[in-house]
Amino acid sequence: MKIQLNKAHYPVTALGPGKRIGIWVQGCSIQCPGCVSLDTWAADRSKGMAVDDLLAWCKRVAGGAAEGITISGGEPFDQPKPLARLLAGLQRWRDTLTRPFDILCYSGYRLEKLQKEHASLLARIDGVICDPYVENLPTQRWWRGSDNQRLVILSPLGEERYAAYVDVPIDQPKRFQVVADGQRIWFVGIPQRGDLDRIEQTCADRGLTWAGASWRA
Repeated sequence: MKIQLNKAHYPVTALGPGKRIGIWVQGCSIQCPGCVSLDTWAADRSKGMAVDDLLAWCKRVAGGAAEGITISGGEPFDQPKPLARLLAGLQRWRDTLTRPFDILCYSGYRLEKLQKEHASLLARIDGVICDPYVENLPTQRWWRGSDNQRLVILSPLGEERYAAYVDVPIDQPKRFQVVADGQRIWFVGIPQRGDLDRIEQTCADRGLTWAGASWRA
């Protein structure tokens, strides 16, 4: 079974607590206005990767050092069968570890829809950040793009890892990671409105021009 994949990276430190594996799926039917991940919207079978190969990559790059897995996109719940296989494989892996990693998943769907249609998937996740992104509702809460979005704890491990962040404002500047990947430079994190345009302008002021920007794809 294949999952449509935009990218994966380790370590990620800007999308959840600790050092994490980040997985971004390809394809999103929600397409919130103002989304900065336009490059992940279109479903693309050419980006299919066997779930078992993705699991093998996770184990190879992180070993037992990952403190968490963050699954984003795109919209992970638009691929429920591959997501179920991925989550089952991650659970089997962490059952072998002395210090288990947590699993955090992003979704633009409302929690109530996820509970109704994907309860079996939520049962395999420790926390979900859900609800559609709303561009005119900026937020200072951890790991969320807009103030309507909820961080929902789904397990005892999720309670241990996320309880301190549910309704607590960020007590430090928002962080980005910058990753150079072949011909691309991409950012990991949740920007505030205008951040990416300001970064692009700062680069231009220093003589560095970009061939394109994925948030305007």
